[in-house]
Amino acid sequence: MRFLFKTGYAQDLRLFKHGGQVFWYGLLMVLLLAAPYAIGEYLTSQLQFICIYSIVGLGLMLLVGFTGQISLGHAAFLAIGAYTEALMQARGVPFFVSLPCAALLSAAMGWVLGLPALRLKGIYLAIATLAFNVIVEEILARWESLTNGNSGLNLKPIELFGMKLDGDAGFYYLCLGLAMLSILAVLNLLRSPTGRAFVAIRDSEISASCMGVNLANYKTMSFALSAALAGIAGALYAHKVTFISPEQFTLLQSIELVTIVILGGVGFVHGAVLGAAFLIVLPQLISLAKDYLPADVAGTGLQSVVFGLVLIVIIIFEPLGLYGRWLKLRTWFELFPFYRRGMFRRQKSYMKSERLR
Repeated sequence: MRFLFKTGYAQDLRLFKHGGQVFWYGLLMVLLLAAPYAIGEYLTSQLQFICIYSIVGLGLMLLVGFTGQISLGHAAFLAIGAYTEALMQARGVPFFVSLPCAALLSAAMGWVLGLPALRLKGIYLAIATLAFNVIVEEILARWESLTNGNSGLNLKPIELFGMKLDGDAGFYYLCLGLAMLSILAVLNLLRSPTGRAFVAIRDSEISASCMGVNLANYKTMSFALSAALAGIAGALYAHKVTFISPEQFTLLQSIELVTIVILGGVGFVHGAVLGAAFLIVLPQLISLAKDYLPADVAGTGLQSVVFGLVLIVIIIFEPLGLYGRWLKLRTWFELFPFYRRGMFRRQKSYMKSERLR
């Protein structure tokens, strides 16, 4: 078992706590870089989706897991980023300009949506974000002169600095690079005073306010940063599917994005990546299992049933999600055979002001 003895504040600010993390993360990066040449096009395509949904998950994790603000409307920010990218590409704007514009416009709308968060909490905030999703979906469907309505918009491959990323490998490296930059940005943000203010708001708004944290500024900032990451993911998603329409950004899509945070583990950066991978891999496993199931069971609603059951099991038996379960397994192996008998018992996940009740 590894013991870390810290002798200075600089050690708390390190991205990698010890040499073992440097080795394992470095090995993971080598495997990810070599993936397009070792696996087929289909698996590379799935890795692209994992990178895209990881960026959305990071934004939601920043909002839900570290600031304690619920959102059921993140598919709207995904749509804003996707349509911004599609419209600007149609007008000949290069990708290195349209991508920041998609992030900035999504951030601006996130800041606007964050204003009701100053007075709303819990289920009321969830309803407000849900209504925002419905409004954006209706605008996209009815503003036909701009968005082409339900007929949708087509996108061409990305052209970056004169190179056309029309192959799976090129677009995969772009998605992987942006995902890695997003992870590093979120990790650095959480080490800063801004990130610590987010966590203070999540734990107790009253205590954070007494410590001098400006709740209005930091809540709207959290919504804006979360929406910006969703906008970046939306631009990549639009190029990945090459066709976008309002039916792709419904309330069901928002709920699926929230499940990334819940399944991965609320409050863990790793949880956003694990939740995104689980969300992409599980449908593929279900489709493979359908060949071995009776025709009556392998119907169209099997995927929704399995997702619902998995979500219920995670909430009941492991509120800390997949990454929380991994932490327990790792501790079990480190302490074996001197582990605690109740290590794998259900632990309540405390959020916001529940600690003060």
